[in-house]
Amino acid sequence: MDIPREHGLSPKMTMNEPNTQANGQPAPISRKKWLIDNLISLGTALFLVFMIRSSIIEAFKIPSGSMIPTLLVGDHIFVNKFAYGLRLPFSEWLESGPITLVKRPSPRRGDIIVFLYPRDESLHYIKRVVAVEGDTVEVRDKVVYLNGNAIPHEPVDPAQANEVLAVLDADKYSPTSMQAFQEHFDAGNPVVLTDRNNISTQNYGPQTVPSGHVFVMGDNRDFSNDSRFWGFVPLENVKGKAMFVWLSIWFDMTDKQFTFRPERIGTFFK
Repeated sequence: MDIPREHGLSPKMTMNEPNTQANGQPAPISRKKWLIDNLISLGTALFLVFMIRSSIIEAFKIPSGSMIPTLLVGDHIFVNKFAYGLRLPFSEWLESGPITLVKRPSPRRGDIIVFLYPRDESLHYIKRVVAVEGDTVEVRDKVVYLNGNAIPHEPVDPAQANEVLAVLDADKYSPTSMQAFQEHFDAGNPVVLTDRNNISTQNYGPQTVPSGHVFVMGDNRDFSNDSRFWGFVPLENVKGKAMFVWLSIWFDMTDKQFTFRPERIGTFFK
């Protein structure tokens, strides 16, 4: 392919000599060349952004309260899509599914993951991994059991629990109805909430997690649509691991109330 003269070196020019006209003034850059150069730069930048978004990191906004108190409605988070393996950029759009280039360990108990909802893969969900393949999971009187043993947990100090509930600012999260516990997983020690008045989620299972799947629950246990209701999450549906909050802002359309939470910016998840 011939190199356009404006990109190459004329035999009568040196590296330090500018391209000039006969009158010594710099040659004007054509509008067409300027447009093409800028379109190429913009296209390259967009390609890199979408490649990173496809395989490395992606931003999500939390639309519901199923992960309260760990995640609040209006939190904007970054998700590490490389946490469980590097996938070929844009291969998630292939009919055969994403192509993994580098395999990494699967999600651990306690990880907060973003995944495609198994019943409608156009939707992204975010929950905490409670059990992995081979685990038998059961809920008895709102206590989660793994392989016959209760997940280690203890009540949160009442003063701390009241602080957590005060931030939520909703009638259903009153100290008289909600209980706060700290659970201990392989990959985190989250504070979870249970509702004394909700008996529909009191018991579950036992069920054994099949190979290639995980069992997930929301930290807001009695206000979460999770694996207790629609089953296990296939590992190929897992998009990545939640990293941290980069912005927390919420506008309540009902009350016309604007909320900005600068103190949550930089909150990392364990």
